[in-house]
Amino acid sequence: MMILSGCSSTKHVPQGSYLVDHVDIDIEGTKEVKKTDLVNYLRQTPNHRILGFLKLQLATYSLSGQDSTKWWNKWLRRMGQPPVIYSQALTDASARQLQLAMVNRGFVDATVSVDTVVRHKKKKIDVGYTITAGTPLRIASMDYDIADSAIAAIVEPAAARALIGEGDLLNRDLLDAERSRLTTRLTNRGYYDFAKEYITYTADTVAGSRDVALTMHISRPGADKGSPIDTLHQVYRIRNVTFVTDYTVGRSLAQAMALATDTVRRDGYTILYDNDRWLEPGTMIEKCFLEPGAVYRGRNVDRTYEYLAQLGIVKNINIEMRRAGPGELDAFIMLSRNKKQGVTFEVEGTNSEGDFGFGLGLTYLHRNLGHRSRLLTFKLRTAYESLSGDLDGLINNNYQEYAAELGVTFPRFAMPFLSSAFRRTVKASTEIALSFNYQKRPEYTRIIAGASWRFKWGDRNNRTRRILDLLNINYVYLPRHTLDFLDQIAPDNPLLRYSYEDHFIMNIGYSFYHTNRRIASTDILRRGRMQPLIYTIRASAETAGNILDGVSHLVNPHPSGNVYKVFGIAFSQYVKAEADYSLVRNFTDRHSLAFRAGLGIGIPYGNSTVLPFEKRFYAGGANGVRGWSVRTLGPGSFDSRNSVTDFINQCGDISLIVSAEYRAKLFWILEGALFVDAGNIWTIRDYENQPGGLFRFGDFYKQIAASYGIGLRLDFSYFLLRFDLGMKARNPAMNQEPWPLVHPNWSRDATFHFAVGYPF
Repeated sequence: MMILSGCSSTKHVPQGSYLVDHVDIDIEGTKEVKKTDLVNYLRQTPNHRILGFLKLQLATYSLSGQDSTKWWNKWLRRMGQPPVIYSQALTDASARQLQLAMVNRGFVDATVSVDTVVRHKKKKIDVGYTITAGTPLRIASMDYDIADSAIAAIVEPAAARALIGEGDLLNRDLLDAERSRLTTRLTNRGYYDFAKEYITYTADTVAGSRDVALTMHISRPGADKGSPIDTLHQVYRIRNVTFVTDYTVGRSLAQAMALATDTVRRDGYTILYDNDRWLEPGTMIEKCFLEPGAVYRGRNVDRTYEYLAQLGIVKNINIEMRRAGPGELDAFIMLSRNKKQGVTFEVEGTNSEGDFGFGLGLTYLHRNLGHRSRLLTFKLRTAYESLSGDLDGLINNNYQEYAAELGVTFPRFAMPFLSSAFRRTVKASTEIALSFNYQKRPEYTRIIAGASWRFKWGDRNNRTRRILDLLNINYVYLPRHTLDFLDQIAPDNPLLRYSYEDHFIMNIGYSFYHTNRRIASTDILRRGRMQPLIYTIRASAETAGNILDGVSHLVNPHPSGNVYKVFGIAFSQYVKAEADYSLVRNFTDRHSLAFRAGLGIGIPYGNSTVLPFEKRFYAGGANGVRGWSVRTLGPGSFDSRNSVTDFINQCGDISLIVSAEYRAKLFWILEGALFVDAGNIWTIRDYENQPGGLFRFGDFYKQIAASYGIGLRLDFSYFLLRFDLGMKARNPAMNQEPWPLVHPNWSRDATFHFAVGYPF
């Protein structure tokens, strides 16, 4: 970094030219327009600064030599950013664009002056734009002139939600956005032919006044061509809806229809097939929002695209509307099919401390089970490993594993008693899965079985998503193991011991996700613009063992040892809830500040005295308090002296995490970050093997750990690789340095993390 900052930023600035060092905008006479609103109108801005002062990209470029043919110089120039050299023409263009932007916002008398400060010896120049706003035009009244009474009945009641109205500046961008909004509203009411060009404005001002009497005009069709006065905008209804199921991209509709050899009519819809009925009519109709006899609505075309895209067997979708007569439209929905089946093979070799083995895997996919676009996934895996070492008394010195998974995904709610109308209100899928794993070693035989039934659904923009786990079963059973097997592994790895003990969990759960992040927008005011504030809410809740507990009480009110069992295994009973809120404040498209706060709690009860290990919370790691490795912090002031044997004890029933992170785009695909994390985990009971872990309202805040650090990220668009270096700042563990921030020790306090994606 010192080498980069020390390199001359004007190395590649020609003699007689100047590097644009600073550009500033000063607005006089109004506070209704912000500088940030006008930055995009500048045709020349300085090289990007990190943290407001370091021009890292320019420094990287400046490291290159004059010979641009050498690969090293090429690479440096590609990674860096060339110097922004002052241009009088671009400065004049910026001034004109700034003035035009002010005029479009209602400041019709705005003027822009330019001042420059040249530092000849340093070959740098500062540019300042001073905008004198003047008195703006402001809307004093808003009237409507609509010849079509039917359209007036739609437009005028929507005035309360107008983007611009009385008291607002005469903003041309907002006026145009209002035209687009009303056009969308009308096309969703059957006005298929309506375009925003039918909407115009007249602005009248009184001499000497800046108040504007604004009138919106909505003209009738052909008014500018002298058509009869009684010509009104036409409301269209859908006459016929036809599915063309063997459409090929590039082929015309007429060609596709001519190849059809089979016609099916159902519920007023027509389905044309070529050769075979590869997709059941009801599946297509359920995903279609264009109904015969219904009023045309533009949003229903969009919804039909979105819902049909859920069908994995469908590759391409094209919807074409054609006029069929006065006030009538025919809809043609053209579909092309995806590859129905697929098989993949996997072969792997292993060498674990001299024990050689191999594994074989097979995955079969069927994207159109039952001709309803259900996705069938079937996986088989087998593994074998030849074991060496001291295995006296054991005949078969090898490890064998056989596994199978079967899953079916339905592109809808797969639940009885739900009406078709309800299923069409949400984008939903249902996942049903079964899994079985058989492992055999000289020391033991282990069986792991699972089953799940899950519903997923969300809104059109995917901003709100929900998951309901109606059933989730996890069953681990050891029918055979040597007498001392568990005792041998327990001293060295308690977590491993837990994995090889019988346990049974049957839970149900619900999770919720919501964000205001814009995925795609056609709004003229938002298109291509940075979203300044993005928030995300995540919440989940689950409970286990209640049904089994109720049945057990009926069958056997007085169990031995006061513990109920299923298949000879005690089942878990608990309730658990989590919530997480994150906020990202984007200052520019290169700088942002992110915050996160999370809270979780789990309570065992009834048949359990402790949460299952995999359901307990842990602290530290790449997505937690980053001054600690995963599962090495807490609970509370618990002091871990053996990272192996204490591993299983460093988990809890309550979790708290708060983080803040500054993010900056550096150059190329590199991003930098500075972060601070705070939090910990606690237990809700005073467990003997977790001293100091109990949550107490009076002093839990004294046990909050804190860390700080730096990060480097590689953004490949489709995924992001993250490298974070965290340092302990406040350590609540007993018998350890409480304030590493004041007394840092690199080997003791530093922790490196590698992860995929942002931490929040």
